[in-house]
Order: sequence, then structure tokens, then C-alpha cells
Amino acid sequence: MNLKDVLDHLELTDSRLLGITTDNASSNYSMTRKLQLTLEASGIEWPALRNHIPCMAHVIQLALGAFMSSLGVTGSTKSWEANECDRDFGENESIDIGKS
Repeated sequence: MNLKDVLDHLELTDSRLLGITTDNASSNYSMTRKLQLTLEASGIEWPALRNHIPCMAHVIQLALGAFMSSLGVTGSTKSWEANECDRDFGENESIDIGKS
């Protein structure tokens, strides 16, 4: 299935697509440019530069990570859930959900 088929299937070829929010992977910029060209072929104006919205939270996370790294700060290697479990049950305790 090509991009045009996907857009037709999702009924996005009649000016319903207002914008796309993505992370900052370079492939997303290529994808929005391809989307622009595909929509233009259907007679729909959809400028990729105006309608592609890089995720601000991702931009902030990347900037904060670079800043913290420059200070030599390292983060926890545990997930938030693992830290919560340690707090609630102790770091060396295990939870056996299947037993009562």
C-alpha cells in the first residue's frame, strides 16, 4: 500500500490533515516532504514546513539532556516504576503477584 492509498483509506485527502507532530528524527522531515508532494498531486495544498510540528517536549528533553551531560550529571538507570517499587517495597524486596 502506498502513501496515497493510506491517505485515501484514512480519508485524509480532502484537507482534513491540519498538521503532524513528530520527534526530531530526520526521517520525519523526509516523510512530511513526501506527504506534501503526495497531497499536491491530489490538488491539496499542504506546506510541510508550516504543518510539520516537531514535538516541543522532545526538543526540551534533548536540550536538558545535553545541558545535564555538560555538567557531568548522570541520571538513574532505573525506570520510574522501578524506583517507585523500591520506595514502596524496599530495594531488595520482590513482589510475587501470583501468590497470596
